[in-house]
Amino acid sequence: MATVSSNLQQSYDRTTTEDSQFALPPRKLQYPNFPAWGLLHRAAGLMPDRDACIYYETKWQYRQLNRDAMRMAAVLKELGIRPGDRVGLLLPNVPEYIIAVNGIWRVGGIAVAISPLMVEEEVDRLLAETDCQVVISLDMLSHTLYGSHRPRKILLVSVRPQLGPLEQLGYLYMRHQRTGQWWISGSDSAAWFWDELNRAEPLFDTALCDPATDAAYILPTGGTTGQAKAVTLSHRNLVANAWQQYYWAGAQIGRERLTGVLPFFHSYGLSTTVLGGAALVATIVLHHRFNTYRTIELMQRHRPTVFHAVPAMLVAMNEQLRKRPARLDSIKWVISGGAPLPEEVAIEFAEHTGALVVEGYGLSEASPVTHVGPLNATARHGTIGLPLPDTDARIVDQETGMIDLPRGEVGELVVRGPQVMLGYWNDPVETQHAIRDGWLFTGDLARIRADGLYEIHERKKDLIITSGFNVYPREVERKLRACPGVQDAAVVGAPDAQRGEIVKAFLVMKKGAAWDVAALEAYCHQHLAAHKRPRIFERCEHDLPRNFLGKVLRRHLREGDLK
Repeated sequence: MATVSSNLQQSYDRTTTEDSQFALPPRKLQYPNFPAWGLLHRAAGLMPDRDACIYYETKWQYRQLNRDAMRMAAVLKELGIRPGDRVGLLLPNVPEYIIAVNGIWRVGGIAVAISPLMVEEEVDRLLAETDCQVVISLDMLSHTLYGSHRPRKILLVSVRPQLGPLEQLGYLYMRHQRTGQWWISGSDSAAWFWDELNRAEPLFDTALCDPATDAAYILPTGGTTGQAKAVTLSHRNLVANAWQQYYWAGAQIGRERLTGVLPFFHSYGLSTTVLGGAALVATIVLHHRFNTYRTIELMQRHRPTVFHAVPAMLVAMNEQLRKRPARLDSIKWVISGGAPLPEEVAIEFAEHTGALVVEGYGLSEASPVTHVGPLNATARHGTIGLPLPDTDARIVDQETGMIDLPRGEVGELVVRGPQVMLGYWNDPVETQHAIRDGWLFTGDLARIRADGLYEIHERKKDLIITSGFNVYPREVERKLRACPGVQDAAVVGAPDAQRGEIVKAFLVMKKGAAWDVAALEAYCHQHLAAHKRPRIFERCEHDLPRNFLGKVLRRHLREGDLK
């Protein structure tokens, strides 16, 4: 078990003795020594009749959800899945995801997260790399599975039964648009999820598992170097990260309600909602994707206490709440991650809800959460808080990664803890590059403030070096967003023969605002040092290119892809 680093030790000591608001959970935790499915099984044993999840008008109690997972294990065993076999999940946020992933783990399989945003070529490559033989898929996404590496069995899930009559027609139309079929019938290779599940008896015999070394979850990621890889997480990685978050919250078992709109196919949604929810024996209020109006409606109706989000969600909800205020005072904590959280966005959402809005940090390679803002103190905007219990964190020099930097200096953030991945699937070279002497090199530049809180500055590869000076895009973007008429901004480095790189800004203007480069240059001259000022301005007619977590895709900006 990792020990608390000297930086974290000092931070704990100082904040617990000098600032009573900053009291933190225990530094050392005792983790359950069971596979990842044990979290759901434990919850079903503790509070079998508590609502585990709510989806439209349907509720699953923990007893039911756990029993369905056991039946799922029986179905997979009958399909020939054995310990170590990979099973794909191509699903949005639906109860079937929770049932399926726990069933896969019970039979000893490894779940492979397939993003619904992937195109057929990407899906086919992931299936081939992981040798997936069975995939559990949303019916309208199943057309992406028929590439050169076809799974021998597909179990189809549909959300149509949950919808009203008009929504059902819309769903059928969308499915036809994607698959070319109005109806999807069974075949030798495809069957309906619930038809198979309802025929099965629960499998009480679970596969033997070593939580520390056995893989549980594979998910594609850009990795710490930006190249496509597949992160491999063990059962212990997943359980430990859920347990760390459970203790960080200091919440009581069976008291919380979580808003389940973060995608489960990403480690953030999986860890905070599916696994974290089971650790807390919380009720998850589900929707298959984030929709601003629908999310606010669900919050008013079901009164969740915790909202895990990304900044883009909070921005959209702020816009809606300005026009139509809603009663969202049940929310105690909002934990934002996935992308930098602008201070003004956090403050406005807190004003709308009365919630404590904090920022966290993580990466898929760490299951993913490593840092979270304290939930029993006032918000410390612009920081990612402190490392979770049993998580060591250091700031090291960018060149060698071997020299620890003092507080206040910017360097690469490296972390160590029970949530750090086993490695990249079938890629020992990249694994050795990312994990060195037990430390995960995140690729993110950060610093430790005087009060012990951590700040993220940039990805190493996003750092702009112009005439030998370091320029951190986030700092420039923050100033540009404050410029009159500017709605959003992103900056990247553009090649320059004399300076090496110069700063190039991409701007989205507010409706009706004039495009005046001279005015922009004058503003930057007043608010930014010479080496930080953009030398090129480019107007974006639409939103900046972002991934599904709302993070700006700077690579697309560098390559001129503004779609």
